[in-house]
Amino acid sequence: MTEPYAVPVPKGYRVGGWEVREPLATGAFGSVYAARRTGPGDPRTAALKFLPTGTGTPRQLTHLRELVDREVELHRRLKQPRLIRMYETLVVDDPGRPELDGATVLVLEKAEGSLNGVRPQEPGPLLAQICEGLAQLHQAGWVHGDLKPANVLLMADGSARLADFNMAAELEGTHAYTPAFSTPDYTPPELLWSEIGERGRRIRPSADVWAYGVLAHLLLTGSFPLPGGTPSARRDAAAAYARGTDELRLSPELPDAWRGIVRECLARTHAERIGTQALLRRVEAAAGTGRSPRLPRRRSRRTTVVAATATTVAVAVLGYGVNTWADQGGSDGRNNSEATAAVYGAAELRTGKGVPVTYRRLIVDSAHDCQQAEVTPALIAAMLKTESGFDPELSDPAKNEYGIARWTPSVLRWWIRADGTPAKETPRPPLTPAESIPAVGRYLCFIEPRLKTSLSGDRRVLLAASYRTSYKKVNDAGGVPPNQRAYAARVAHWLKEYTPTGEQ
Repeated sequence: MTEPYAVPVPKGYRVGGWEVREPLATGAFGSVYAARRTGPGDPRTAALKFLPTGTGTPRQLTHLRELVDREVELHRRLKQPRLIRMYETLVVDDPGRPELDGATVLVLEKAEGSLNGVRPQEPGPLLAQICEGLAQLHQAGWVHGDLKPANVLLMADGSARLADFNMAAELEGTHAYTPAFSTPDYTPPELLWSEIGERGRRIRPSADVWAYGVLAHLLLTGSFPLPGGTPSARRDAAAAYARGTDELRLSPELPDAWRGIVRECLARTHAERIGTQALLRRVEAAAGTGRSPRLPRRRSRRTTVVAATATTVAVAVLGYGVNTWADQGGSDGRNNSEATAAVYGAAELRTGKGVPVTYRRLIVDSAHDCQQAEVTPALIAAMLKTESGFDPELSDPAKNEYGIARWTPSVLRWWIRADGTPAKETPRPPLTPAESIPAVGRYLCFIEPRLKTSLSGDRRVLLAASYRTSYKKVNDAGGVPPNQRAYAARVAHWLKEYTPTGEQ
């Protein structure tokens, strides 16, 4: 492992009737390990998802408990063939290990890999099964809320199962309410800048339909349906498309049988998108798999699929709700490992130094969106470490600072949009990493050319000091102002830690 696990569990550790084996995946808060049963019974193997619900700050614990409750409730009430199974839940009772004591453990069906970074040779049958899983969820009155390749698991027989239900929510009429976080590339335009209420963000099943359209286009063509080299650029393209100022340009590689399906999934407004049941029938016809039985009857047979190659599956991400795979790949941090967030941008941001895997892609992409050489992934990571310790739930009302980058909402309003215009309304806490981290890159990019060239000291550290105070105060002081030197020293320390050897 090149990244520390959020919940480190030693090999051979026992919880309930299970013995922990090799690590599978980790994220900012949870970690997943393979496990084998220690006594008689079936199944013999499982995936144990450890969530540290017994330790942490009150806000973190509340957030984690809400996510666990969502996932457990869905598993308890829905047992469908296209959804990953949960066998049981456990609670660790081990005062001798305070980092584990009180942790919630979900015992889940073990998969072989996920669709993350995988382009199957015959994606049609897999897409039919994914759509069937969505139809099962929607028919039962639930919205997934975070459909993407990492959350589609591939089983030993090559079939697909939907996973990661900690963003799932039960419909209340036409809407459900989910946490204020999602993956931008799979989020429909109407939710990218939606208002977040006390219960979270309002979401419809049509959001899953949009995500399915993006996923289908990606599996069928190897590219996203909206232009842009980074998530931020594609997010802007989605906004322009929703406003009607740009058209949807589907890849010419998209097969004719799927072109109309993807276009109906990616309609500009939620009301124009195809319904899930109609979508399932269209997909099954395009995939040539035959019609699945009408819901809510359980399926009597499985559709035969072509599994991804063993080499590809070996580097795929297991979508157990932690979103990232432990580093399994090559030494250069690219090639195979490019598919995993664990080593994303490793040439510019050192792995194994405590940067949470969940935020690596956001950090690297946010730096790349700026053409100023001093705005680097290592600098942004060092600032986030200094500002919050990478805590996305940070709340400091006394200073009016919130989130992973300690933004003041009225200031964030000016940098939250990629097109350089201020948001119409001041964002309200909680401020998500997806909003906060790209805004740091934009603000630093604005500051850099405004700093005097005659200033003494590491220009990257001067940028960080300007973020904490202002570029005018740094210019006036001829360097880091005296009251910011302790902050600047911490940034400099972490900047050295996170910058790859030879780049410092």
